Amino acid sequence: MADYPSLSSTGADRLTQEQIEELDRLARLLDSRWRIPGTSLRFGVDALAGLIPGLGDAATGVVSAYLVYRASRLNAPRSVLAIMVGNILLDTVIGAIPLAGSIFDVFFKANNRNIRHLRRHLEREAKRSKMR
Repeated sequence: MADYPSLSSTGADRLTQEQIEELDRLARLLDSRWRIPGTSLRFGVDALAGLIPGLGDAATGVVSAYLVYRASRLNAPRSVLAIMVGNILLDTVIGAIPLAGSIFDVFFKANNRNIRHLRRHLEREAKRSKMR
């Protein structure tokens, strides 16, 4: 499990939690699945695919866009979706630079960032609901 805030686990929140965990697994696969031996640096499919000029970053960009689509289905507000899209655009554009883009992917981790933004939003909403 990632170091993100957890949502409550009752009723509809449990379904949302399961959906977030599924998206989190996908984000980790893309951004931080493996560790570079002897370091704390992690990388994923996004950095590897970026080594394939043009095609690799386009393919992982489509998968990243799927994460945004799923966030929209979880009723994330436009502000959160805009941040997520911005992260993906930055990751895709800089990631398209041969070799340097893959190094950028190792450090930026757009998908992990996006899941953190989504989790924070959902956690704030859960707290607001409890206060009502």
